[in-house]
Amino acid sequence: MILRFLKISLFLTSFIFLTGFVHLPAMLGPAITAATSGNLAKATAQLVIDKEFKKKTGKSSLSYITEEVSKNHEQNRINKDFKDLVEKRVKKVHQKLVDQNNEPKVIKDFKLLVEKRVQLTHEKLVRNKINQ
Repeated sequence: MILRFLKISLFLTSFIFLTGFVHLPAMLGPAITAATSGNLAKATAQLVIDKEFKKKTGKSSLSYITEEVSKNHEQNRINKDFKDLVEKRVKKVHQKLVDQNNEPKVIKDFKLLVEKRVQLTHEKLVRNKINQ
């Protein structure tokens, strides 16, 4: 009797592993859930959800989640690259502003002189226009 049971078990096991008739991961997941938790309802629900998921998306739940995570990772990488680029540009502009504010006194004095000269010339032109 035991020998007969072992032969049938060996035949079924070889049938499952060698023919590809049963999608092994689809059956293995719920079987492990049922064995570890002892909750047959939970294992059945997992199997039903996986089948419905495959029917709706055409992919197994694990492959779909893996694909979504990789897309999210790619989006995060693009966002990080953009953030790094913006930070680099802000640092450059900040450095230019600091350099501009630290110009030598001679250049600042020259700018003030030119501005004063422009203002005086403008006032002269306005007076000449009024007198005409």
